[in-house]
Amino acid sequence: MVIEYIRYKVAVDQCAAFQRAYANAADILHRSDHCISYELSQCTEDKEFFTVRIEWDSVEGHLSGFRKSAEFGQFFELVKPFFQQIQEMRHYEIVDAQPAR
Repeated sequence: MVIEYIRYKVAVDQCAAFQRAYANAADILHRSDHCISYELSQCTEDKEFFTVRIEWDSVEGHLSGFRKSAEFGQFFELVKPFFQQIQEMRHYEIVDAQPAR
């Protein structure tokens, strides 16, 4: 499993449209055989900042499976208006995780 984090800075007047775009895009992600889970978080201190967290089965599953599928075109069409607001988009592997007590 690999986790993709996408950090956005979205103008305040576009936040509702951004959230709607990802709500619609989530349905497409969930249909993918390569997507394990998805979440969208908004910063509590500065409402313009969002983080998208997507768990993929693998980097290969994301880049060669999902991105080369018909679903990706549908997904990208929904989030494309916010592409320029991306500040970071990277894959991460968990190196340590422990449950809280």
